[in-house]
Amino acid sequence: MKMKKGRKLFCEISPLTYKIALMKCRMIRNVKNMLDFKKLAKHKSEEKLPYVVCLHNSLIRRKLGNVDPKLQENKAVNLSIAAPKINKVIIRPKETFSFWKLVGPCTKKRGYKEGLVVGKGSTGRDIGGGMCQFTNLIHWMILHSPLEIVEHHHHDSFDLFPDFGRQVPFGVGTSVMYNHVDYRFYNPTNITFQLITYVTDEYLCGELRASEEMDKKYHIKCENEHFTREGSDVYRNSEIYREVIDKRTGNRIERKLIKSNHAKILYDEEFVKDKIVNDNTNDIA
Repeated sequence: MKMKKGRKLFCEISPLTYKIALMKCRMIRNVKNMLDFKKLAKHKSEEKLPYVVCLHNSLIRRKLGNVDPKLQENKAVNLSIAAPKINKVIIRPKETFSFWKLVGPCTKKRGYKEGLVVGKGSTGRDIGGGMCQFTNLIHWMILHSPLEIVEHHHHDSFDLFPDFGRQVPFGVGTSVMYNHVDYRFYNPTNITFQLITYVTDEYLCGELRASEEMDKKYHIKCENEHFTREGSDVYRNSEIYREVIDKRTGNRIERKLIKSNHAKILYDEEFVKDKIVNDNTNDIA
């Protein structure tokens, strides 16, 4: 008996319906922004705030399976255009940071090129590709601070690429799409924060700074990482914890599970064959 295929979403019917759906999502976000009384961060300061909360550099040209190297070069261009739009922004007490509010649309007219994009468990190419790496960088720094993440999307149901020099745990990533899939965080403290972002020949660089010295520090830990075979598929599993340490005493004052991962790998399992637990491929029926 043939299985019935599920009905397509309106956005999946054709390229035209996709554009219509996208325009609708953007319009809804614009209306919400107008009705939202949250104060969005927009002011910049040429002078850097005195205290460094977190520093992080992200390699721009990374080995990503069989991805066209040209897309990596284009991503470098895209990041070089977007980084100055965030650089030196001030996030005052009670203000909310919005990635897209500052960066704006990534269009060919604004100099952006075709880069790598990820969606629905596959990779593709589109103008402005590479912005997820930018929000990944910001997200990692915000996790090391008292700032509160209020909008965060991710594409962690699938593990698309094998690890090559991974610095940040799998699953601590972000997904953004102009302008309805945003990355936002809120400043609930009485301290002013500042983001410094820039690119070098090799790296996208970030600094999170503050007007006062932090009395706490934050550690992000990946635990219980392993791969399991489930039927004919292999999945990456892990738990991501955030620990808060009192700087004065050195005592841990909080430990919180912030993410559980169960992601289907979409690359050759040969890359992780030595890490697969309960592997039953050689079982005899």
